Amino acid sequence: MPKIILTTTIKADKLIVFDLARSIDLHKISTENTKETAISGRTSGLIILNESVVWRAKHFGFYHILTSKITAYNFPNYFTDEMVTGIFKSFKHEHHFKDIHGVTVMTDIFSFVSPFGILGKLANYLFLKKYMTNFLRDRNQVIKEFAESNKWKTVLQKN
Repeated sequence: MPKIILTTTIKADKLIVFDLARSIDLHKISTENTKETAISGRTSGLIILNESVVWRAKHFGFYHILTSKITAYNFPNYFTDEMVTGIFKSFKHEHHFKDIHGVTVMTDIFSFVSPFGILGKLANYLFLKKYMTNFLRDRNQVIKEFAESNKWKTVLQKN
């Protein structure tokens, strides 16, 4: 099972970073290149424990439908979303937040199992783990950009 661990240091209040990370609206902004849109469940605002969102997104030239659910939640320290249905066999995405002298350290731990047995394992090795790492890194950069400027207000003050 591939595991991706990313740490992003953000010069912003932990509460803001936590809320941006669970914002459906910011997720849509951060994934514009894959045309992700929330089509069912929680489709805007801040997702919380036991809520689900159904995403429609274009990856590798094909549209995919994926449902994820918040399965663990401890405001404002961590939350976990897990795939309920979708292209992966499974995935679990843990989001951890620590305040260190006024700077937020956001750590993502993303574990996934690809479908298609040995072909899935080959895809992981050849391109999928790198693709997912870049996808998460790009998303974290958007969270950082919004948190470190006043842009966060355009997303969070709607809620």
